[in-house]
Amino acid sequence: MYRDEILDLYKNPLNEGKLEEGISREGENPSCGDHTHIYIQTENNKIKEIRHKSDGCAISTAAISIVSEELKGENIEDVIELDNDWITGKLGIDISPMRLKCALLGLDTVQKALKDHEEP
Repeated sequence: MYRDEILDLYKNPLNEGKLEEGISREGENPSCGDHTHIYIQTENNKIKEIRHKSDGCAISTAAISIVSEELKGENIEDVIELDNDWITGKLGIDISPMRLKCALLGLDTVQKALKDHEEP
C-alpha cells in the first residue's frame, strides 16, 4: 500500500508545466510505460527552476514531483552526485527491484540533462 503522500503527489503533481528557456530532456521507463519531459533553468551553477510534463505510475509521478521540488536551489555538481538512496529515502517506502526504475526516472533524467549541459 502506498503512503498517502505518494498518492497525493500522484493525483496532484508538483511543478507541472514547461519552461520556455533552459535545458530540457526526455526520459522513459518502457517496462512500466512511464514518460517524463524535464525542463530546468540554471543560474550561477545552481538549479533555479524545474518543471515537468509526466505520465506515469504513482511512484514515478511522486518521485518526479519530489525531485522538482527538492532540487530547486541546489548546486548542479551536488545534484549530479546524488545516488539512488536519495530518492528512495525521500519516497519513504520500500521499493521493489521492479519498481526502482519508476522511482529513479525523474532523478536520472535531471542528472543526464545537467551532465549534457554546459552553463555559459
